[in-house]
Amino acid sequence: MRAPALEEARGPARDGAGVEAPAGPPTGAHLLGVRGVSKRLGRAQALFDVQLEVRADELLVVLGPTGAGKTTLLRTIAGLERPDEGAIFMAGQDVTASAPAERDVALVFQNFSLYPRWTVRRNLEFPLRAPGRSVGEAEIRRRVEWAANLLNISRYLDREASRLSGGEMQRVAIGRAIVRRPRLFLMDEPLTNLDAKLRERLRVELVELRRELKTPMVFVTHDQAEALSMADRIVVLSEGRVLQTGTAREIYERPLSPVVALQLGQPAINLLPVHRVADRWLAPDGTPLMAAESAGPAERLLGIRPENIHLTALETEHHRTTGPFDAVVEIVEYIGPTTTLLCAWAGTHVHILTPYRGRLRPGDRVLPRVDAARAVLFDVPLGAAHLASRVPPRLPSSSSPLPAPASKGTPI
Repeated sequence: MRAPALEEARGPARDGAGVEAPAGPPTGAHLLGVRGVSKRLGRAQALFDVQLEVRADELLVVLGPTGAGKTTLLRTIAGLERPDEGAIFMAGQDVTASAPAERDVALVFQNFSLYPRWTVRRNLEFPLRAPGRSVGEAEIRRRVEWAANLLNISRYLDREASRLSGGEMQRVAIGRAIVRRPRLFLMDEPLTNLDAKLRERLRVELVELRRELKTPMVFVTHDQAEALSMADRIVVLSEGRVLQTGTAREIYERPLSPVVALQLGQPAINLLPVHRVADRWLAPDGTPLMAAESAGPAERLLGIRPENIHLTALETEHHRTTGPFDAVVEIVEYIGPTTTLLCAWAGTHVHILTPYRGRLRPGDRVLPRVDAARAVLFDVPLGAAHLASRVPPRLPSSSSPLPAPASKGTPI
């Protein structure tokens, strides 16, 4: 499988199949359209020509590392920031110059943003009593009780917010958003400050809540587990640029660039420089990796996920003759249903995810095989600076002795 050059992904926004997104207002099937939005914060360019759409009934996850521009994007959509270039459309109307209150969106922040000495009830009532809103007392009471019941916090309505747990406070923060019944939810990493088990439970609840309310949501996160488990579609954002938009499966299996590929997957995708000799792709040390087509550049970057490297031999070094293209197991991590291996192979280190348990230990030799049907070949300069820190470190050349394998340890 071949992926286009990284530079291609930095042009106009494209969908999962690489089709250029329209430049005009969104169609009737889309509630939100972000068209060519750029934003500078001081000397830093936070957003570069961002293009994306949110459909009328979907959960769109914006995935990217710290500093990618995720929060700036949400604030711009909400109207808290004015773009330097580009436009924001909602339901086909240009709202770029509209005040936040006129956009009818609800923004939930990473911190809980509650009034600690107020009761849960008063915190939930607050957005309904804001200036400019004319909601009657009976309707306020009805909406608060509805939201509290939906979020399972009814028993805390008369408790001060400062006496709640982190998960309870986050539910109240979400409740303050949903009592308004906005036409769009914006979530700025709302689960980051919670422990792992609570994050897992709340992300399921958020997905179910959004479906029940039938209100679209933009959810930004740096957590790939949240992106994979929650998203109808994912937007990969890096250094203020949209690199790819598509379903979780499209981005995981058909990333347009190494930077996109590294956003999803644990362990991360293996990236190996390769060159074509005859009909084979070879690693720099001469290890044959898979069959090669005759067309295209003779040097590429091979991306292969750990679960797509199969072991065709599992005998230890004591039970068979070693070969020149064997891999040496250096680290074994047993994680329940699978085992992760870190192996010295093809002049570098690779991760291999295998279902085998209790049979491998450090120092064993295995024979890896790349699943060519699931490999991705990137047309990028192999010496590009933006990949220098992402390609696994090279081991000594085949003419130099390999480091001594780690101690055998105890079999898993």
